[in-house]
Amino acid sequence: MAHVELSISEAFVPEARATLQPERLGSLELWEPTVAAAGEPCMLINSEMVIVAISESACQLLGLGSPADATGESLVEGVLRLVDFTQARTELPDTEIDKIPPVLAISSGRLARGLLRVQSGTEGGAATVDAIATPLHDDGEVTGSLTFFCEV
Repeated sequence: MAHVELSISEAFVPEARATLQPERLGSLELWEPTVAAAGEPCMLINSEMVIVAISESACQLLGLGSPADATGESLVEGVLRLVDFTQARTELPDTEIDKIPPVLAISSGRLARGLLRVQSGTEGGAATVDAIATPLHDDGEVTGSLTFFCEV
C-alpha cells in the first residue's frame, strides 16, 4: 500500500546569484570563462588573432600543450602548426592561414567552417580536424571568434 506524507513548511526562496551584466562586459569577457572550463574542444580568439581562452581538450587535439601556455599567444604567429593536405605536410602559407575558420569568421563577420590539418608537436603526425567558427560582435563590430573543433 502506498504511503503519502504531507508537511507544511516555509516556502523555499532561492538566493539571488550575482548575475553577469552583459551591458558592461563584451562578448569576449562573457565567453572566456565558459570556453576555459569547457569539456569540448573549443577556442576563443580576439580580433588580433590572440588566444583569449582555450579548453584543455582543444589543446590536446591541436597539440598546443596546456591552456596556460596557449592563452595570450598569437594563433597565426606559429602557435598552431598548420600543414597542407599533401603527403609532404608542408606548412601553410600566410595566404592560406587567412582562410582557416577562426580567422575567416573575424575577417568576414560570418560563420565559417572547414577542415584543418594540424601538425602534432610530439608525435610528428598530423590530425585532421573539422572547425566551426562564429564571429563575436560588440556594438556592431567583430571583436573575435569562437571556434569548436572535432577530430575527423
